[in-house]
Amino acid sequence: MADIRQGSESAFSHGANSVLGSPLRLLAGTLLYVVALFAVSTMGYVRAGWPLGDAAYMVLLTIFSVGYGEVRPIDGTFLRLWTTMTIVLGCTGMIVLTGALVQVFTLFQFRRLLGLDRMHTEIERLSGHTIICGYGRIGVQLAKALAEAGHPFLVLERSPAKAEEARSHGFLTLVGEATLEETLKEAGITRAKVLATVLPDDAANVFITLSARNLNPAVQIIARGEAPSTESKLFHAGADKVVLPTHIGAERITELILYPATGAAMGENSPMGDVKRKLHDFGLDLEVVTCPAKGALTGASVGEAERRGNGAYFIVQIDRAGGQQIQHPGEDVRIEAGDRILLVVRGSRLSAGAVFHAPARPVKHGRALVR
Repeated sequence: MADIRQGSESAFSHGANSVLGSPLRLLAGTLLYVVALFAVSTMGYVRAGWPLGDAAYMVLLTIFSVGYGEVRPIDGTFLRLWTTMTIVLGCTGMIVLTGALVQVFTLFQFRRLLGLDRMHTEIERLSGHTIICGYGRIGVQLAKALAEAGHPFLVLERSPAKAEEARSHGFLTLVGEATLEETLKEAGITRAKVLATVLPDDAANVFITLSARNLNPAVQIIARGEAPSTESKLFHAGADKVVLPTHIGAERITELILYPATGAAMGENSPMGDVKRKLHDFGLDLEVVTCPAKGALTGASVGEAERRGNGAYFIVQIDRAGGQQIQHPGEDVRIEAGDRILLVVRGSRLSAGAVFHAPARPVKHGRALVR
């Protein structure tokens, strides 16, 4: 169905361009004809002895049928024949030029109205869709991801240039100010399932959240926040979830520091990667951490390591540096330096990683100090 729809839209666009191209060619050809006639007719009067200025003015009055009168007396056979030819050919050219201009303006207006009508029809058909407010860096990536997933969505952007960019990628786009309730209604907020306001302006995101929640109490609102202090305001305004891009970026960098082995062990297409995605649906995560030589848990038993985590994780596999693999290790198995430990994390991944990467406790009189 998508291919058929895309093909029909392509055919429509090709047909519209072909129809529009004919009046444009006619307009260009007629303009060339009128310019050539003006030049030739002017040279004819100059040859008859007229000054260039008078000759050009006479031709201009004749072609446009102004009727101000003759600039100089038409007192010879040549001048009369030349003026008659200029009148016939010039007036004919202007009639054709006027018709071509009317056709071009009419077709451009028709094409514009037809495009707007088709867009509004598609918007009215949307139901259970996502409204993306803002086509900036986050909006672009979000639109591409939703398009790849086949999820219906609408881009709402106030900048005509960015809106045209979204349309060029084939996204359904509406130009308007998302902070206005009328614009949200036009975008189908009452039928939408999700509204994602990802503008870089916290105040605008708060206002959009308030308006959307007022228009549709059931819509799920995901809002972007730049400043951490905006998070509580967005929740109070009615947002279901708040995303702080700066916080997410820092958290991701921290994860790469604490779990550098996870990416290598769990590629997108690997079996372990599939397990990780399935566990994520249950609120669990699968991570791989390498035990440092002087880590807090180096030399500790599996049972002790899990107790140190206070239930935030449990160990399901240990890969020794020498190649030995211990699956479902018992509580008495000791953790050695260089072990790659597979964890199922139930709480914060950052907290779990921090436990393993923490330095060993200082030792006094042969025993670790209790903190």
